[in-house]
Formats: sequence, C-alpha cells, structure tokens
Amino acid sequence: MEADFDRAVAFHGHRCPGLYIGYRVAKLALEELGIKRAEDEEIVSIVENSSCAVDAIQSMLGTTFGKGNLYFKDYGKHVYTIMNRRDGKAVRISLIEFKRGRSKKETLKLMSKLSDRDLFDVKHVSIAPPPEAEIYKSDKCEVCGEPTMEIRLRMKNGKLMCIPCF
Repeated sequence: MEADFDRAVAFHGHRCPGLYIGYRVAKLALEELGIKRAEDEEIVSIVENSSCAVDAIQSMLGTTFGKGNLYFKDYGKHVYTIMNRRDGKAVRISLIEFKRGRSKKETLKLMSKLSDRDLFDVKHVSIAPPPEAEIYKSDKCEVCGEPTMEIRLRMKNGKLMCIPCF
C-alpha cells in the first residue's frame, strides 16, 4: 500500500477495511477526473455514509466540512460522488457487494488484490454543483447564550434560540 494510505491511517488512527475503501475511492476519483487534491473548494465530495471511508476521502481529496466541500447524506451506503467544480465533471463510485466474515487483516489483503472494477461500480454522472461555503453572521441564543449562525436560530415565544434550546 502507498504513502497516501499511510497518511489516511495517521489521520484516522488505524488500518481497517472501511478506511481502505475510502482510500481506493479517492484514488480512483482522482484518476477518473484527472485532478489533484483540493487546495480550496474546487473538489466536492458527496458521501452517503459516515463510515471510516470518509476519513480517507477527507485526507486524500482535501474535502472537509470546514471548507464546505464535503456533503453528508445519511443513506448508509458505500456511495461516493466526487465532482470537479472547475469543469463540472463528476464520478459516482459505489462499492460492489463484498462478502463479509473475514478478519480485518484478511479483508484488507483480499481487497488489495481486487481491481477497481471488481471492487466498485463507477459511473460518470452529471450533477448540479452544490453552493460554495458561505460565512454567516452569528447571534446569541437567548436561552443558552452561545453564539449561533443566524440561519440556524429559531424564534419561539419571542426569543431567538439555537436548535438544541428550541
């Protein structure tokens, strides 16, 4: 395995099949789209799960919640759509059914022997680019006193409230 996987492991904390899936997805997306790791928001990742794979996607593609170019859809599927904002090209990569029941080490060994096409279904897709990240003004929640993004405040009984206090 490569240095990129080692960096993903350092970011994530351990080697596991989920992280390896994300590593392979990111590597494949970079190849399919002819791009390099994002410096800013030029690459967008839409992930359909919150698994270990997403850590590899963040570390290899440079798509993060903080930069506003990582979008999470809670569908519980190993499906990843990666888009290059510069040319609008996007690829949707989904894990093909993978037989469970092996140890992590055995699974990693098996996965490393499979080709990308044996591991994933890859489709070039057309999607509308999500909006670039915006910085919103904050205001104080009138219940807990914590600064909250203006667009996330709710009005109840004449008071501005953050979502947990609402």
